Amino acid sequence: MAILKIARMGHPVLRRAADPVPDPTAPEIKRLVADMLETMRDAPGTGLAAPQVHVPLRVVVFEVAETRAQREQTQPVPVTVLVNPVIEPLGDDGTLGWEGCLSVPGLAGMVPRYDRIRYRATTPDGEAIDRIAEGFHARVVQHECDHLDGVLYPQRMTDLSLLVFTEELRHGAPEPRGAKRGVEATTKEALS
Repeated sequence: MAILKIARMGHPVLRRAADPVPDPTAPEIKRLVADMLETMRDAPGTGLAAPQVHVPLRVVVFEVAETRAQREQTQPVPVTVLVNPVIEPLGDDGTLGWEGCLSVPGLAGMVPRYDRIRYRATTPDGEAIDRIAEGFHARVVQHECDHLDGVLYPQRMTDLSLLVFTEELRHGAPEPRGAKRGVEATTKEALS
């Protein structure tokens, strides 16, 4: 296993759609996944997409560890690997939440995401995944899968006044314009 270099915003690999993986069970995919997990934990992040480590393939890894789940007031999600994932929003309801990204270091932004999604993928063992996700779990999957389509979270933002340096959040998080006080902030830490 190896810790891989993380691509930062502006690198061409992050601006293009990733290629489908022809064989999710191929040994090189299993090696890539092992390296991605080691890199994600070293960073540290909640998830990582293959384009973030300069590999333009449709592969995502993530987990919501117990400590993170407690902070987000949600259930933990074990290490999950998605090869060729597909997301389907379940309803039109969405929530603004703070997101960070290993490819956009030092910044956080308030990003709208669907509250509830269904995602399907294949694992490196060839098993099918078909799950419903809500809340923070859904946010993480949407964030990571955006990387597979060449999208970084600032491109999803609707109010760029809510793009801030994470170290400045010590002064308090800004409120969305026209929002009620106390808009729930999902995270100030890096998702991926």
